[in-house]
Amino acid sequence: MAEVLLFHHALGLTPGVRRLAAHLEAAGHGVHLPDLYEGRVFDELTAGVAHAQEVGFGTLVERGRHAAEALPERLVYAGFSLGVLPAQALAQTRPGAVGALFLESCLPSAEFGDGWPASVPVQVHGMDADEVFVDEGDLAAARALVDEARRGELFLYPGDRHLFADDSLPSYEPAAAALLIERVRGFLAAIG
Repeated sequence: MAEVLLFHHALGLTPGVRRLAAHLEAAGHGVHLPDLYEGRVFDELTAGVAHAQEVGFGTLVERGRHAAEALPERLVYAGFSLGVLPAQALAQTRPGAVGALFLESCLPSAEFGDGWPASVPVQVHGMDADEVFVDEGDLAAARALVDEARRGELFLYPGDRHLFADDSLPSYEPAAAALLIERVRGFLAAIG
């Protein structure tokens, strides 16, 4: 089965992120869940984003790189919204990446080098009317990335919620989250 390094979103390592990891572990995958916020968890997205800005996005990427150092090279890098930042950086720059899962965020591949690595399959998930995902450029970046990747998939879910797959938040959307988990499990099984 696949080994996954999963990075949390801007609210921190919430119970919902832990349960998402548990869903993947129940399917037989190994999931590593570093805490980029060193124990801090926030109730509101604006507070979590403010904390990320205070810490510095570069520092968060470096914390992600540090978390990967003790792990095998053959990893699937997964990120949940803000967590896509270190996940995408590692998927594009660390040797041995076997897959990438980007939940509710995506950056242009040019952010981390000369383009997406041909051997790394990628799957991106987001809601089709989520202002954060659509209006801030993530959807456009996701479309370009899956076109660039040899094996890329973009899944859009109806709705306008951000962080819809975290069952500990008010933005949780059970039907969309269940479908996301099913698709992620299929992606990981194919890599496994």
